[in-house]
Amino acid sequence: METPISQRRRWWILAVVVSGQFMFVVDAFIVNVAIPSIRADLRASGGAMEAVIAVYQVAYATLVITGGRLGDMHGRKRLFLIGLLGFTAASIDCGFAASAATLVAGRLLQGAAAALMSPQVLATIHTLFPDATRPRAFAVFGIALGLGGATGLLLGGWLIQLDIAGLGWRSVFFVNGPVGVAIAVAAAVLMPADSGRGSGDLDLTGAAVLFAGLLCLVGPVLAARDLHYVWWLWVIEAFGAATLMAFLRLERRIEQAGRTPLIDLDLLDDKRFVLGLAATACFFIANISVYLVVTLFLQNGLGWSALDAGSTVVPLALAFVVASRHGARRAAAMGLRALIEGCLLEAAGLLAVAMVVAGGASTIPLILALGVFGYGQGLVMAPLFGAVLMAVRHAHAGSGTGMLTTVQQVANGAGVALIGGLYFAVQPMAGDIGALLVSLLDAVISLLASAVLLARMSRSARQVVV
Repeated sequence: METPISQRRRWWILAVVVSGQFMFVVDAFIVNVAIPSIRADLRASGGAMEAVIAVYQVAYATLVITGGRLGDMHGRKRLFLIGLLGFTAASIDCGFAASAATLVAGRLLQGAAAALMSPQVLATIHTLFPDATRPRAFAVFGIALGLGGATGLLLGGWLIQLDIAGLGWRSVFFVNGPVGVAIAVAAAVLMPADSGRGSGDLDLTGAAVLFAGLLCLVGPVLAARDLHYVWWLWVIEAFGAATLMAFLRLERRIEQAGRTPLIDLDLLDDKRFVLGLAATACFFIANISVYLVVTLFLQNGLGWSALDAGSTVVPLALAFVVASRHGARRAAAMGLRALIEGCLLEAAGLLAVAMVVAGGASTIPLILALGVFGYGQGLVMAPLFGAVLMAVRHAHAGSGTGMLTTVQQVANGAGVALIGGLYFAVQPMAGDIGALLVSLLDAVISLLASAVLLARMSRSARQVVV
């Protein structure tokens, strides 16, 4: 039986686990700013630099459900510390990389370690805040996600410009060393010991099949542009989809045999949860990719430096924080309607950005339009996680959050590949302005799809109540 946690201590625990998640999100963005310096220093190809970004997301997405299940089985504190220390060590390894191949390997280890750490964050929030304070806790988590992207872009440009001790791009990885150790010490002291369920073996077969399926599904999308959309990539893509279908059948057979499957299959019978996963996918396809195409436009189209382009997202981040502070209260009072309105506001912000760019890209109007997008994003992000996980039982919090974060990260990678790839495909024909406009329209469509799915989720919840 777990020892009761005081009100004050659980908020300190929240700060610790969210700090670990924040470091992971920062690293997903910080490398984008450093890519030109890395490529010049290591004499790497464009494909290798794509791999530096992609392998981090793919490793995380394909292993995060396994990380969630391990947390359920062996304790969330233990897995959080293992993942955090592994992430810190992999970051230092990346900083010492002597070639593109060793850097890609280090990024693979970073993503894999994050897959052990990240599910414990949401699962800890889910179990530590079962009362009326849960919306506030998820709001803190949402703020960390939103600020992590902005911080990564800004911090990366700042560190490279300072060139501390002549380290150049390597400092964007070395900075994780002291930060990771400090978070680990705080987690060891504050987080309660939990032994987990302990029973049952890990479904290694299911984990391997899921890894192969998601890798085949995500990998071709991320590599398509560099490989000139060669036909066999889509064969791999189809194989990945078929493998994921086979994974679900395999998990059913494992459950029928009386063993413990990798995922809680009852969750897939919950229409509301499945609709929530689909809404999450559409939402994140449209969000992370916007940062990419906007910064590409600012640097390539307007000739801004990496630091200046990164600084542009600061007002967006501030709008996100303001919205997150009261977004949880709106969601508690209005339910999913508040999230639907947030998606629509985000879409309106992107349309405003498109109008400003088409009219000449004046700096102040552009920042204001991005602020509208950021405000809408803040209204949705944290409450969305809470809404999707609402029906998940505490005993399966790790499995549920693992599925949710897998969908989130796959959507991140797919959005960057699809919308970013669209930008690069259109740019030679229509210039940077045309490329940005088409990319933003694609993001708007994805946000509208998320709003529709949330509306269906709301109707499903009302039918359950009736």
